[in-house]
Amino acid sequence: MVLPTQLQANDSARTFEAFLDQWFIDKEHYLRDLLGLIARNGCGNEVDEVQCKRLINRVVRHYGQYFEANARIIADNVFLVLMPTWFSSFERAYLWMGGFRPGLAYRLVINNVLDLSEEQCWRMNTLMREIKEEEKEITDEFDKVQEVMTTPPMLELLRHGGWMRNGTGHNMELLVDQLKSALGALAECADFLRMKTGIMLMDILKSGQTIRFLAAAMQLQLRLRRWGMMRDAESQMHMFETQPI
Repeated sequence: MVLPTQLQANDSARTFEAFLDQWFIDKEHYLRDLLGLIARNGCGNEVDEVQCKRLINRVVRHYGQYFEANARIIADNVFLVLMPTWFSSFERAYLWMGGFRPGLAYRLVINNVLDLSEEQCWRMNTLMREIKEEEKEITDEFDKVQEVMTTPPMLELLRHGGWMRNGTGHNMELLVDQLKSALGALAECADFLRMKTGIMLMDILKSGQTIRFLAAAMQLQLRLRRWGMMRDAESQMHMFETQPI
C-alpha cells in the first residue's frame, strides 16, 4: 500500500527533478556567456564592466532560483534533500548537507583567480576561518540528530513503518516530527551558509575576478553532473548485460 506521504514525496521529487533539468540547461547558457567575457579579456574597459555586472546579477539570480526551489523541498520533505535521488552517485559523493561545502567556493577562487591582492587574500582567509567554524557547528549538530535517529526506539519505529505496536505510536510520531524539524533547520542553515559564502566572496572580488570564479563553479558542477550521469548509465548497462536471460 502506498501511503499519502510517499505520494507527496514522489510528487515533490518529480517536480524538483524537472526544475533541475531545466536549471542545468540554463547553466550551460550562462557558462557560455561567462566564458565569452573571459575570452574578451574580462572586464578591461567601462563597457565590459557594465556587461560583467549585468551578467553577474543574472547568474546570481540563477543560483537564487535553485535555493528557492530547494527551500520548498526542505519544507515538503527534508529527507529528499539530504538523500537526493536527482543527483548521480558520483555527485552525491561530494555533497554536504544536500549541497557542496561552502569551503569549496574558496578553493575555486584560489585555483582560478590568480591576480588577488594581498588585501583580498587576507579578507578571504579571514572569511574562510569564519565559514569553517560555521560548517563545523552545523556538522556537529547534524551528528547529534543522527545519534537520535539510530537509537533502538527509532530503529524499531522504522521497522514498523512509523507505528509502534505497544501503544506508543503517537509519542514516536511526535519524535519523528521533531527530528524532521531539526533536520530541516540544519538544511536551511547549510543553504544559508552556502549563499552567504558566495555573496561575501563576490564582495571581496572585482567584477572580472567574479566572472572567473562563477565560470569555474559552473564548469565544476556541469563536469561532475556529466561524469556522474555517464557513470550511472554505464553501471546500469553493466547490470543489464550481466543479468541471466
